[in-house]
Amino acid sequence: MKQTLVSNVLVILSWMTVSPSSAFAAQDDSASLSSIGNSADRAPKYFTLPSLREQETIQDGWTKERRKRIPKILKKYGVDAWLISQKEYAEETVFWSLKSAKQFSARRRTTTLFIANPTKGSPSSYTWIDNTPKVWESVKEVLSKQKPASIAINTHPQIAFSSGLHAGELDALKEGLGKEWVSKLVSQPMIAVEYIATMPQSRAEWYGKLQSTAWAMISEAFSESVIEPGVTTTTDVEWWLRDKVQAMNYTTWFHPDVTIIDENAWNLSSTSSSSFLSENELTGTEEKNVIQQGDLLHVDFGVTALGLNTDTQHLAYVLPPSQTGIPASLLAGLKKANRAQDIVLSHLQVGRTGNEILKDVLAELKKENITGKVYSHPIGDWGHAAGALIGMTNLQDKVPVLGDLPVLKGMYYSIELLVEHYVGKRGVVLRFPVEEDVRWVPSSSSEEDDNKGTWVWAYGGRQEKFHIIKSRPGKEGHGVDEFGSGDL
Repeated sequence: MKQTLVSNVLVILSWMTVSPSSAFAAQDDSASLSSIGNSADRAPKYFTLPSLREQETIQDGWTKERRKRIPKILKKYGVDAWLISQKEYAEETVFWSLKSAKQFSARRRTTTLFIANPTKGSPSSYTWIDNTPKVWESVKEVLSKQKPASIAINTHPQIAFSSGLHAGELDALKEGLGKEWVSKLVSQPMIAVEYIATMPQSRAEWYGKLQSTAWAMISEAFSESVIEPGVTTTTDVEWWLRDKVQAMNYTTWFHPDVTIIDENAWNLSSTSSSSFLSENELTGTEEKNVIQQGDLLHVDFGVTALGLNTDTQHLAYVLPPSQTGIPASLLAGLKKANRAQDIVLSHLQVGRTGNEILKDVLAELKKENITGKVYSHPIGDWGHAAGALIGMTNLQDKVPVLGDLPVLKGMYYSIELLVEHYVGKRGVVLRFPVEEDVRWVPSSSSEEDDNKGTWVWAYGGRQEKFHIIKSRPGKEGHGVDEFGSGDL
Protein backbone atom coordinates (compact mmCIF):
# COMPACT_ATOMS: atom_id res chain seq x y z
CA MET A 1 0.00 0.00 0.00
CA LYS A 2 1.33 3.38 -0.95
CA GLN A 3 1.59 5.67 2.04
CA THR A 4 1.34 9.44 1.79
CA LEU A 5 2.93 11.57 4.47
CA VAL A 6 0.38 13.91 6.00
CA SER A 7 1.99 16.57 8.17
CA ASN A 8 0.19 19.21 10.21
CA VAL A 9 -2.96 18.83 8.11
CA LEU A 10 -6.48 19.10 9.48
CA VAL A 11 -8.73 16.37 8.13
CA ILE A 12 -12.50 16.75 8.55
CA LEU A 13 -14.01 13.31 8.04
CA SER A 14 -16.75 13.32 5.44
CA TRP A 15 -19.20 10.50 5.92
CA MET A 16 -21.48 9.06 3.28
CA THR A 17 -25.09 10.16 3.45
CA VAL A 18 -26.47 6.96 1.95
CA SER A 19 -29.01 5.33 4.25
CA PRO A 20 -27.91 1.83 5.34
CA SER A 21 -31.34 0.46 4.51
CA SER A 22 -31.01 1.51 0.88
CA ALA A 23 -28.25 -1.03 0.36
CA PHE A 24 -30.36 -4.02 1.33
CA ALA A 25 -32.16 -4.20 -2.02
CA ALA A 26 -28.84 -4.82 -3.78
CA GLN A 27 -28.41 -8.18 -2.08
CA ASP A 28 -29.58 -11.53 -3.35
CA ASP A 29 -30.83 -12.40 0.14
CA SER A 30 -33.02 -9.34 0.58
CA ALA A 31 -35.51 -10.67 3.14
CA SER A 32 -36.37 -8.08 5.74
CA LEU A 33 -36.40 -8.75 9.46
CA SER A 34 -40.18 -8.95 9.39
CA SER A 35 -40.10 -11.56 6.66
CA ILE A 36 -37.56 -13.57 8.62
CA GLY A 37 -40.37 -14.13 11.09
CA ASN A 38 -41.00 -14.07 14.81
CA SER A 39 -40.84 -17.77 15.64
CA ALA A 40 -37.74 -19.78 16.39
CA ASP A 41 -39.58 -22.82 15.02
CA ARG A 42 -38.77 -21.77 11.45
CA ALA A 43 -35.71 -23.17 9.70
CA PRO A 44 -32.88 -20.64 10.01
CA LYS A 45 -31.61 -19.19 6.75
CA TYR A 46 -28.11 -18.42 5.54
CA PHE A 47 -27.57 -14.82 4.44
CA THR A 48 -24.81 -14.02 1.98
CA LEU A 49 -22.90 -10.84 2.73
CA PRO A 50 -23.06 -8.05 0.14
CA SER A 51 -19.97 -6.92 -1.74
CA LEU A 52 -17.28 -5.17 0.25
CA ARG A 53 -18.19 -1.92 -1.45
CA GLU A 54 -21.82 -2.28 -0.38
CA GLN A 55 -20.72 -3.24 3.12
CA GLU A 56 -18.75 0.02 3.33
CA THR A 57 -21.88 1.99 2.46
CA ILE A 58 -23.91 0.16 5.10
CA GLN A 59 -21.31 0.42 7.87
CA ASP A 60 -20.43 4.06 7.24
CA GLY A 61 -24.12 4.93 7.27
CA TRP A 62 -24.41 3.40 10.74
CA THR A 63 -21.27 5.15 11.94
CA LYS A 64 -22.52 8.50 10.69
CA GLU A 65 -25.73 8.04 12.70
CA ARG A 66 -23.78 7.15 15.82
CA ARG A 67 -21.27 10.00 15.56
CA LYS A 68 -24.12 12.52 15.28
CA ARG A 69 -25.17 11.51 18.80
CA ILE A 70 -21.81 12.34 20.39
CA PRO A 71 -22.52 16.01 21.27
CA LYS A 72 -25.71 14.92 23.02
CA ILE A 73 -23.81 12.22 24.94
CA LEU A 74 -21.24 14.82 26.04
CA LYS A 75 -23.99 17.12 27.30
CA LYS A 76 -25.67 14.23 29.12
CA TYR A 77 -22.53 13.63 31.18
CA GLY A 78 -21.66 17.30 31.68
CA VAL A 79 -18.52 17.40 29.54
CA ASP A 80 -17.68 20.09 26.96
CA ALA A 81 -15.21 18.17 24.78
CA TRP A 82 -13.86 14.67 24.17
CA LEU A 83 -10.27 14.12 23.01
CA ILE A 84 -9.11 10.83 21.50
CA SER A 85 -5.54 10.31 20.33
CA GLN A 86 -3.51 7.32 19.17
CA LYS A 87 -0.67 6.20 16.97
CA GLU A 88 -0.76 3.59 14.25
CA TYR A 89 -1.16 0.08 15.78
CA ALA A 90 -1.66 1.55 19.24
CA GLU A 91 -5.27 2.61 18.79
CA GLU A 92 -7.69 3.59 21.51
CA THR A 93 -10.45 1.02 22.03
CA VAL A 94 -13.15 3.45 20.95
CA PHE A 95 -11.33 4.13 17.66
CA TRP A 96 -12.73 0.91 16.18
CA SER A 97 -16.29 2.19 16.65
CA LEU A 98 -15.50 5.64 15.25
CA LYS A 99 -13.51 4.80 12.13
CA SER A 100 -14.74 4.40 8.56
CA ALA A 101 -15.08 0.92 7.06
CA LYS A 102 -12.05 1.50 4.84
CA GLN A 103 -9.76 2.32 7.75
CA PHE A 104 -7.69 -0.63 8.94
CA SER A 105 -5.74 1.28 11.57
CA ALA A 106 -4.94 4.77 12.74
CA ARG A 107 -2.45 6.69 10.58
CA ARG A 108 0.68 8.32 12.02
CA ARG A 109 -0.79 10.08 15.04
CA THR A 110 -4.57 10.31 14.62
CA THR A 111 -6.19 12.79 17.00
CA THR A 112 -9.94 13.49 17.16
CA LEU A 113 -11.70 16.21 19.12
CA PHE A 114 -15.47 16.34 19.67
CA ILE A 115 -17.19 19.51 20.90
CA ALA A 116 -20.50 19.42 22.78
CA ASN A 117 -21.60 22.98 21.92
CA PRO A 118 -19.57 24.25 18.96
CA THR A 119 -19.66 27.95 18.16
CA LYS A 120 -21.90 28.99 15.28
CA GLY A 121 -20.53 27.84 11.95
CA SER A 122 -18.00 25.46 13.54
CA PRO A 123 -18.02 21.67 13.17
CA SER A 124 -18.65 19.45 16.19
CA SER A 125 -15.68 17.21 15.41
CA TYR A 126 -12.13 17.58 14.13
CA THR A 127 -9.59 14.94 13.16
CA TRP A 128 -5.89 15.49 12.57
CA ILE A 129 -3.45 13.03 11.01
CA ASP A 130 0.05 14.20 11.81
CA ASN A 131 3.40 12.77 12.86
CA THR A 132 4.90 15.99 14.17
CA PRO A 133 4.43 17.93 17.43
CA LYS A 134 2.68 20.68 15.41
CA VAL A 135 -0.58 18.76 15.77
CA TRP A 136 -0.92 20.01 19.33
CA GLU A 137 -0.72 23.63 18.17
CA SER A 138 -3.65 22.92 15.85
CA VAL A 139 -5.60 21.25 18.65
CA LYS A 140 -4.94 24.18 20.99
CA GLU A 141 -6.07 26.63 18.31
CA VAL A 142 -9.47 24.91 18.14
CA LEU A 143 -9.69 24.68 21.93
CA SER A 144 -8.98 28.41 22.25
CA LYS A 145 -11.89 29.17 19.92
CA GLN A 146 -14.31 26.69 21.51
CA LYS A 147 -13.25 27.33 25.14
CA PRO A 148 -14.34 24.01 26.74
CA ALA A 149 -14.29 24.00 30.55
CA SER A 150 -13.80 20.22 30.61
CA ILE A 151 -12.16 17.80 28.18
CA ALA A 152 -12.78 14.08 28.62
CA ILE A 153 -10.03 11.59 27.87
CA ASN A 154 -10.20 7.78 28.03
CA THR A 155 -8.10 6.92 31.08
CA HIS A 156 -10.44 4.97 33.37
CA PRO A 157 -8.42 2.33 35.28
CA GLN A 158 -11.01 -0.47 35.14
CA ILE A 159 -13.35 -0.02 32.16
CA ALA A 160 -11.59 -1.23 29.03
CA PHE A 161 -13.70 0.78 26.59
CA SER A 162 -12.94 3.97 28.51
CA SER A 163 -9.24 3.35 29.13
CA GLY A 164 -7.83 3.20 25.61
CA LEU A 165 -5.47 6.18 25.80
CA HIS A 166 -1.99 4.64 25.93
CA ALA A 167 0.35 5.81 28.68
CA GLY A 168 2.96 7.14 26.26
CA GLU A 169 0.34 9.00 24.23
CA LEU A 170 -1.05 10.54 27.42
CA ASP A 171 2.42 11.87 28.23
CA ALA A 172 2.75 13.32 24.73
CA LEU A 173 -0.73 14.82 24.92
CA LYS A 174 -0.03 16.54 28.23
CA GLU A 175 3.29 17.90 27.01
CA GLY A 176 1.74 19.13 23.78
CA LEU A 177 -1.34 20.78 25.28
CA GLY A 178 0.38 22.59 28.14
CA LYS A 179 -0.78 23.35 31.66
CA GLU A 180 -3.81 25.46 30.73
CA TRP A 181 -5.58 22.69 28.86
CA VAL A 182 -4.18 19.80 30.89
CA SER A 183 -5.92 21.30 33.94
CA LYS A 184 -9.25 20.78 32.16
CA LEU A 185 -8.74 17.07 31.41
CA VAL A 186 -11.27 14.77 33.10
CA SER A 187 -12.19 11.09 33.05
CA GLN A 188 -15.85 10.38 32.27
CA PRO A 189 -16.07 6.68 31.37
CA MET A 190 -19.75 6.71 30.41
CA ILE A 191 -19.05 8.73 27.24
CA ALA A 192 -17.17 5.89 25.53
CA VAL A 193 -19.41 3.27 27.15
CA GLU A 194 -22.62 4.84 25.86
CA TYR A 195 -21.22 5.56 22.41
CA ILE A 196 -20.06 1.97 21.92
CA ALA A 197 -22.96 0.27 23.71
CA THR A 198 -25.93 1.91 22.03
CA MET A 199 -27.06 0.98 18.52
CA PRO A 200 -29.12 2.84 15.92
CA GLN A 201 -32.28 0.98 14.92
CA SER A 202 -30.96 0.80 11.35
CA ARG A 203 -28.56 -1.92 12.49
CA ALA A 204 -31.36 -4.29 13.51
CA GLU A 205 -32.05 -5.58 10.00
CA TRP A 206 -28.57 -6.94 9.46
CA TYR A 207 -28.15 -8.07 13.04
CA GLY A 208 -31.15 -10.33 12.56
CA LYS A 209 -29.56 -11.72 9.41
CA LEU A 210 -26.29 -12.44 11.21
CA GLN A 211 -28.25 -14.22 13.93
CA SER A 212 -30.12 -16.29 11.36
CA THR A 213 -26.84 -17.25 9.71
CA ALA A 214 -25.30 -18.27 13.05
CA TRP A 215 -28.38 -20.41 13.81
CA ALA A 216 -28.18 -21.99 10.35
CA MET A 217 -24.53 -22.91 10.89
CA ILE A 218 -25.32 -24.46 14.27
CA SER A 219 -28.27 -26.37 12.84
CA GLU A 220 -26.12 -27.82 10.07
CA ALA A 221 -23.24 -28.59 12.43
CA PHE A 222 -25.63 -30.38 14.79
CA SER A 223 -26.99 -32.74 12.14
CA GLU A 224 -26.19 -36.16 10.73
CA SER A 225 -24.68 -34.45 7.67
CA VAL A 226 -21.74 -33.42 9.86
CA ILE A 227 -21.83 -35.81 12.84
CA GLU A 228 -21.52 -39.58 12.64
CA PRO A 229 -21.82 -41.04 16.16
CA GLY A 230 -18.82 -43.13 17.12
CA VAL A 231 -16.61 -41.39 14.55
CA THR A 232 -16.97 -37.59 14.71
CA THR A 233 -15.27 -35.73 17.57
CA THR A 234 -16.24 -32.47 19.21
CA THR A 235 -13.05 -31.01 17.74
CA ASP A 236 -14.19 -32.04 14.26
CA VAL A 237 -17.41 -30.08 14.72
CA GLU A 238 -15.55 -27.02 16.00
CA TRP A 239 -13.35 -26.93 12.91
CA TRP A 240 -16.30 -27.59 10.63
CA LEU A 241 -17.86 -24.41 12.03
CA ARG A 242 -14.66 -22.44 11.50
CA ASP A 243 -14.44 -23.64 7.90
CA LYS A 244 -18.10 -22.81 7.28
CA VAL A 245 -17.61 -19.29 8.64
CA GLN A 246 -14.67 -18.75 6.32
CA ALA A 247 -16.45 -20.25 3.31
CA MET A 248 -19.22 -17.68 3.69
CA ASN A 249 -16.77 -14.76 4.08
CA TYR A 250 -17.83 -14.18 7.68
CA THR A 251 -15.36 -14.33 10.53
CA THR A 252 -15.68 -14.94 14.27
CA TRP A 253 -14.44 -13.41 17.49
CA PHE A 254 -13.69 -16.71 19.28
CA HIS A 255 -13.02 -20.32 18.40
CA PRO A 256 -16.24 -22.40 18.56
CA ASP A 257 -16.55 -24.60 21.64
CA VAL A 258 -18.39 -27.93 21.36
CA THR A 259 -18.71 -30.10 24.46
CA ILE A 260 -20.40 -33.29 25.59
CA ILE A 261 -22.56 -32.49 28.61
CA ASP A 262 -22.10 -34.89 31.52
CA GLU A 263 -22.05 -34.42 35.28
CA ASN A 264 -18.56 -32.86 35.09
CA ALA A 265 -19.22 -30.45 32.25
CA TRP A 266 -19.74 -26.74 32.92
CA ASN A 267 -18.81 -27.01 36.58
CA LEU A 268 -18.50 -23.31 37.40
CA SER A 269 -18.47 -23.76 41.16
CA SER A 270 -15.18 -21.94 41.65
CA THR A 271 -15.54 -18.50 43.24
CA SER A 272 -11.88 -17.62 42.79
CA SER A 273 -11.21 -14.27 41.14
CA SER A 274 -8.25 -15.75 39.27
CA SER A 275 -7.82 -18.82 37.12
CA PHE A 276 -5.06 -20.71 35.39
CA LEU A 277 -5.02 -21.96 31.82
CA SER A 278 -4.52 -25.67 31.31
CA GLU A 279 -1.50 -26.95 29.40
CA ASN A 280 -3.81 -27.77 26.49
CA GLU A 281 -5.13 -24.21 26.42
CA LEU A 282 -1.61 -22.76 26.57
CA THR A 283 -0.17 -24.98 23.84
CA GLY A 284 -3.22 -25.33 21.62
CA THR A 285 -3.30 -29.10 22.12
CA GLU A 286 -6.71 -30.45 21.14
CA GLU A 287 -8.76 -32.79 23.26
CA LYS A 288 -10.61 -35.20 20.97
CA ASN A 289 -13.89 -36.39 22.42
CA VAL A 290 -15.76 -38.84 20.22
CA ILE A 291 -19.50 -38.13 20.00
CA GLN A 292 -21.64 -41.15 20.82
CA GLN A 293 -25.31 -42.06 20.58
CA GLY A 294 -27.30 -40.66 23.48
CA ASP A 295 -24.88 -37.77 24.07
CA LEU A 296 -26.12 -34.35 25.09
CA LEU A 297 -24.10 -31.76 23.14
CA HIS A 298 -23.50 -28.07 23.67
CA VAL A 299 -22.02 -25.39 21.40
CA ASP A 300 -20.85 -21.85 22.10
CA PHE A 301 -20.56 -20.03 18.78
CA GLY A 302 -20.63 -16.57 17.23
CA VAL A 303 -20.17 -14.88 13.87
CA THR A 304 -18.71 -11.49 12.97
CA ALA A 305 -19.54 -9.30 9.98
CA LEU A 306 -20.28 -5.65 9.19
CA GLY A 307 -18.70 -4.64 12.50
CA LEU A 308 -21.22 -6.72 14.47
CA ASN A 309 -20.82 -9.83 16.62
CA THR A 310 -23.23 -12.56 17.72
CA ASP A 311 -23.02 -15.02 20.63
CA THR A 312 -25.18 -18.16 20.79
CA GLN A 313 -25.21 -21.34 22.89
CA HIS A 314 -27.41 -24.25 21.84
CA LEU A 315 -28.01 -27.84 22.93
CA ALA A 316 -28.35 -30.96 20.81
CA TYR A 317 -29.16 -34.62 21.40
CA VAL A 318 -27.73 -37.59 19.52
CA LEU A 319 -30.81 -39.76 19.01
CA PRO A 320 -30.15 -43.53 19.11
CA PRO A 321 -32.16 -45.67 16.64
CA SER A 322 -33.97 -47.30 19.57
CA GLN A 323 -35.43 -43.97 20.72
CA THR A 324 -38.28 -42.09 19.11
CA GLY A 325 -37.96 -38.82 20.97
CA ILE A 326 -35.97 -36.56 23.23
CA PRO A 327 -35.77 -37.88 26.81
CA ALA A 328 -38.27 -36.12 29.08
CA SER A 329 -35.57 -35.25 31.62
CA LEU A 330 -33.65 -33.28 29.00
CA LEU A 331 -36.76 -31.50 27.79
CA ALA A 332 -37.40 -30.42 31.38
CA GLY A 333 -33.84 -29.10 31.70
CA LEU A 334 -34.13 -26.92 28.61
CA LYS A 335 -37.55 -25.69 29.71
CA LYS A 336 -36.05 -24.67 33.04
CA ALA A 337 -33.28 -22.77 31.22
CA ASN A 338 -35.91 -20.98 29.12
CA ARG A 339 -37.71 -19.97 32.31
CA ALA A 340 -34.47 -18.53 33.67
CA GLN A 341 -34.09 -16.50 30.46
CA ASP A 342 -37.60 -15.13 30.97
CA ILE A 343 -36.69 -14.06 34.49
CA VAL A 344 -33.55 -12.22 33.32
CA LEU A 345 -35.51 -10.38 30.62
CA SER A 346 -38.23 -9.38 33.07
CA HIS A 347 -35.62 -7.55 35.19
CA LEU A 348 -33.55 -6.12 32.32
CA GLN A 349 -34.74 -2.55 32.69
CA VAL A 350 -33.15 0.62 31.32
CA GLY A 351 -31.55 2.70 34.08
CA ARG A 352 -31.00 -0.17 36.50
CA THR A 353 -27.47 -1.37 37.20
CA GLY A 354 -26.23 -4.82 36.34
CA ASN A 355 -25.80 -5.64 40.02
CA GLU A 356 -29.35 -4.57 40.88
CA ILE A 357 -30.67 -6.79 38.11
CA LEU A 358 -28.47 -9.71 39.17
CA LYS A 359 -29.69 -9.53 42.77
CA ASP A 360 -33.36 -9.59 41.76
CA VAL A 361 -32.88 -12.33 39.15
CA LEU A 362 -31.09 -14.65 41.59
CA ALA A 363 -33.77 -14.00 44.22
CA GLU A 364 -36.52 -14.97 41.78
CA LEU A 365 -34.63 -18.05 40.61
CA LYS A 366 -34.29 -19.13 44.23
CA LYS A 367 -38.00 -18.51 44.82
CA GLU A 368 -38.81 -20.82 41.91
CA ASN A 369 -36.31 -23.45 43.13
CA ILE A 370 -34.07 -23.00 40.09
CA THR A 371 -30.37 -23.49 40.76
CA GLY A 372 -28.06 -21.86 38.26
CA LYS A 373 -25.74 -19.00 37.38
CA VAL A 374 -26.34 -15.80 35.45
CA TYR A 375 -23.56 -14.11 33.48
CA SER A 376 -25.21 -11.97 30.79
CA HIS A 377 -23.30 -9.30 28.92
CA PRO A 378 -23.59 -6.52 26.32
CA ILE A 379 -22.76 -7.41 22.70
CA GLY A 380 -22.50 -5.56 19.41
CA ASP A 381 -19.29 -3.88 18.26
CA TRP A 382 -17.47 -6.43 20.41
CA GLY A 383 -18.41 -9.92 21.56
CA HIS A 384 -18.16 -8.76 25.15
CA ALA A 385 -19.13 -5.16 24.52
CA ALA A 386 -19.39 -1.98 26.59
CA GLY A 387 -21.99 -1.66 29.31
CA ALA A 388 -23.39 -3.25 32.45
CA LEU A 389 -22.46 -6.83 33.24
CA ILE A 390 -25.14 -8.95 34.88
CA GLY A 391 -23.05 -11.41 36.86
CA MET A 392 -19.97 -13.37 35.87
CA THR A 393 -19.35 -17.08 36.23
CA ASN A 394 -17.22 -16.49 39.34
CA LEU A 395 -19.06 -13.39 40.59
CA GLN A 396 -22.65 -14.12 41.54
CA ASP A 397 -23.00 -11.63 44.39
CA LYS A 398 -21.98 -8.58 42.40
CA VAL A 399 -19.51 -7.52 39.72
CA PRO A 400 -17.22 -4.67 40.77
CA VAL A 401 -17.35 -1.52 38.60
CA LEU A 402 -18.84 -3.09 35.45
CA GLY A 403 -21.82 -4.38 37.43
CA ASP A 404 -22.47 -0.87 38.73
CA LEU A 405 -22.99 0.55 35.23
CA PRO A 406 -26.58 1.21 34.14
CA VAL A 407 -28.42 -0.58 31.33
CA LEU A 408 -28.92 1.88 28.46
CA LYS A 409 -31.63 2.07 25.84
CA GLY A 410 -30.48 0.99 22.40
CA MET A 411 -28.21 -1.80 23.68
CA TYR A 412 -27.84 -5.40 22.54
CA TYR A 413 -27.44 -8.09 25.24
CA SER A 414 -26.43 -11.74 25.32
CA ILE A 415 -28.74 -13.48 27.79
CA GLU A 416 -26.21 -16.04 28.98
CA LEU A 417 -26.80 -18.41 31.89
CA LEU A 418 -27.03 -22.00 32.99
CA VAL A 419 -29.39 -24.02 35.15
CA GLU A 420 -28.95 -27.32 36.94
CA HIS A 421 -31.42 -30.15 36.50
CA TYR A 422 -31.51 -33.62 38.06
CA VAL A 423 -31.62 -36.43 35.51
CA GLY A 424 -33.13 -39.36 37.37
CA LYS A 425 -32.33 -42.02 34.79
CA ARG A 426 -28.64 -41.25 35.15
CA GLY A 427 -28.84 -40.28 38.79
CA VAL A 428 -26.82 -37.10 38.21
CA VAL A 429 -27.28 -33.34 38.04
CA LEU A 430 -26.55 -31.90 34.60
CA ARG A 431 -25.99 -28.26 33.71
CA PHE A 432 -27.87 -26.70 30.80
CA PRO A 433 -25.99 -23.64 29.44
CA VAL A 434 -27.93 -21.41 27.02
CA GLU A 435 -27.33 -18.07 25.36
CA GLU A 436 -29.35 -15.88 22.99
CA ASP A 437 -28.96 -12.26 21.95
CA VAL A 438 -31.64 -9.60 22.42
CA ARG A 439 -31.92 -6.01 21.20
CA TRP A 440 -33.73 -2.95 22.49
CA VAL A 441 -36.73 -1.65 20.55
CA PRO A 442 -38.04 1.79 21.56
CA SER A 443 -41.76 2.20 22.11
CA SER A 444 -41.94 5.35 19.97
CA SER A 445 -40.65 6.24 16.52
CA SER A 446 -37.85 8.30 18.05
CA GLU A 447 -35.08 6.60 20.01
CA GLU A 448 -34.47 9.79 21.98
CA ASP A 449 -37.96 10.27 23.44
CA ASP A 450 -37.79 8.23 26.62
CA ASN A 451 -36.64 5.02 28.20
CA LYS A 452 -39.76 3.11 27.26
CA GLY A 453 -39.31 0.12 25.01
CA THR A 454 -38.91 -3.62 25.03
CA TRP A 455 -36.33 -6.32 24.45
CA VAL A 456 -36.80 -8.68 21.53
CA TRP A 457 -34.85 -11.77 20.52
CA ALA A 458 -32.43 -10.66 17.81
CA TYR A 459 -33.21 -13.75 15.71
CA GLY A 460 -36.92 -13.54 16.44
CA GLY A 461 -36.89 -16.38 18.95
CA ARG A 462 -34.75 -18.59 21.15
CA GLN A 463 -33.94 -22.28 21.36
CA GLU A 464 -36.88 -24.12 22.88
CA LYS A 465 -36.32 -27.43 21.08
CA PHE A 466 -33.19 -29.53 20.88
CA HIS A 467 -31.22 -29.94 17.71
CA ILE A 468 -31.54 -33.64 16.86
CA ILE A 469 -28.69 -35.68 15.39
CA LYS A 470 -30.03 -38.95 14.08
CA SER A 471 -27.96 -42.12 14.33
CA ARG A 472 -27.60 -44.64 11.57
CA PRO A 473 -29.90 -47.67 12.02
CA GLY A 474 -28.27 -50.77 13.41
CA LYS A 475 -25.47 -48.90 15.14
CA GLU A 476 -26.22 -48.99 18.84
CA GLY A 477 -23.65 -47.38 21.07
CA HIS A 478 -22.75 -45.58 24.28
CA GLY A 479 -25.58 -43.73 25.95
CA VAL A 480 -28.53 -45.60 24.49
CA ASP A 481 -31.60 -45.33 26.75
CA GLU A 482 -29.52 -43.80 29.56
CA PHE A 483 -32.00 -40.94 29.88
CA GLY A 484 -35.25 -42.77 29.11
CA SER A 485 -37.60 -41.76 26.33
CA GLY A 486 -39.75 -38.74 25.59
CA ASP A 487 -41.70 -37.24 22.75
CA LEU A 488 -40.19 -35.18 19.99
